[in-house]
Amino acid sequence: MPFLTPSMESYWESCQGETIQLLKEIARIPAPSHHEEKRADFVKAWLEAQGARGVYLDDALNVVFPMNCDGKDDLRVFMAHTDVVFPDTKELPLSEADGKIFCPGVGDDTANLTILLMTIRYILKNGLTPSGGIVFAANSCEEGLGNLKGCRKLMETYRGRVKEVVSLDGGYDDICARAVGSARYRVTVRTEGGHSYGDFGHRSAVRYLASMIDTLYSIQVPEKGKTTYNVGIISGGTSVNTIAQEASMLYEYRSDEKESMDQMERAFRGVVAAYCAMGLEVETELVGLRPCMGPVDPAAEEDLLNRCRHSIWEATGEESEIPLVSGSTDCNIPLSMGIPAATLGCYVGNGAHTREEWIETQSLIIGGKVAFGLILPWFA
Repeated sequence: MPFLTPSMESYWESCQGETIQLLKEIARIPAPSHHEEKRADFVKAWLEAQGARGVYLDDALNVVFPMNCDGKDDLRVFMAHTDVVFPDTKELPLSEADGKIFCPGVGDDTANLTILLMTIRYILKNGLTPSGGIVFAANSCEEGLGNLKGCRKLMETYRGRVKEVVSLDGGYDDICARAVGSARYRVTVRTEGGHSYGDFGHRSAVRYLASMIDTLYSIQVPEKGKTTYNVGIISGGTSVNTIAQEASMLYEYRSDEKESMDQMERAFRGVVAAYCAMGLEVETELVGLRPCMGPVDPAAEEDLLNRCRHSIWEATGEESEIPLVSGSTDCNIPLSMGIPAATLGCYVGNGAHTREEWIETQSLIIGGKVAFGLILPWFA
């Protein structure tokens, strides 16, 4: 049975200009993980200007807007993250051409954040009241070494009260329903080093780090689920004529199966132990840990996924197959806790995590309808 009314559909047509203007304002605001202050302040002020009451900024830099949550234990959380992968602290560059908006982070996750905010505006403008408790959140630290800090804080704040979570992230061409866990390490190798000529023959930290990387890349991944590994950053040394005393790398492994995660951890520890046995100083620091799936009720998760599918079908007008994918998103946290959760988005675009990222402006109209289909059934 169709949910979207003509007035709901016309809302997105009529406010397309305002939606794009809001998106462009937010997209320009720098928001590296752990430093989302400017974007968070903007979002909080914008919500309050629309008439939202009770909006607060927590110590994880989440902007949280609870509605009808007092005394309620079956809360639904709708969230979109404020941080981007880029370290910029000055205004991000934005341009427009051929019906597209280009900007680092414009899709991931600015477009979804904008759609969430415009949906809240519709709710406030029309005086809608949730039938149960609803928590809206513009959350921090979804990206990289943000380590899902914002979502962790939300689940801690409302521990034992959350019924399900929807994270608006990515596009509406698939639904992420399975959590990919990850462990991220900074590994540092230290040796005596020295002068490249006078101390020739001394051990080089760069050489042994390179050897360790080669060893890590020879690990056979587990057969269960999908497991990957990567060394993303390496650094070390002082000059071209210095035998390096210290070199480091950032290493991660990922899997959608906890058993495989445990197997990769044992393999990693074995490699580290082998290099320590050579008389090297090897330091490991866990800099990020994202959990895998927990004991989620299959029927409750399938019910949520069906509602996600129907929201996309009604918005697009096509009942095509929507792939269910595994991923590392904010929903890792609730899924690991046994809370039904799903991640899907509200735009069409490409180039996520590159400075050439873009979105199709017209896709925001359909994306808005997707958000309405997910959120408004809980309002009267």
